[in-house]
Amino acid sequence: MWKILALSAGLALVSNSTAATAQPQCDQRDSVLKVLQQKYKEAPVALGVTHNGGLVEVLSTGNGTTWSIIVTTPQGMSCLVAAGEGWRAMEQIAADPEA
Repeated sequence: MWKILALSAGLALVSNSTAATAQPQCDQRDSVLKVLQQKYKEAPVALGVTHNGGLVEVLSTGNGTTWSIIVTTPQGMSCLVAAGEGWRAMEQIAADPEA
């Protein structure tokens, strides 16, 4: 079962039996992180910088029960773009150009 989180006066949890997409909901990064931490016990576990200076973050609970992906603009506005259940980290293997 997929869970989609929507930011609007806090985060509301909506369950659906199939994968779903939702229009991104946005707020200041600090507010988004605070709600995800307080309500779902999620914290950042991975991040990356986009070509235009945005920050992509994956947040998850310690045991991977739930996860969220947010994208933050250089101005500090974060949008929740995806969320779900069952996050699993994969073993990272360094690319060897000689191989």
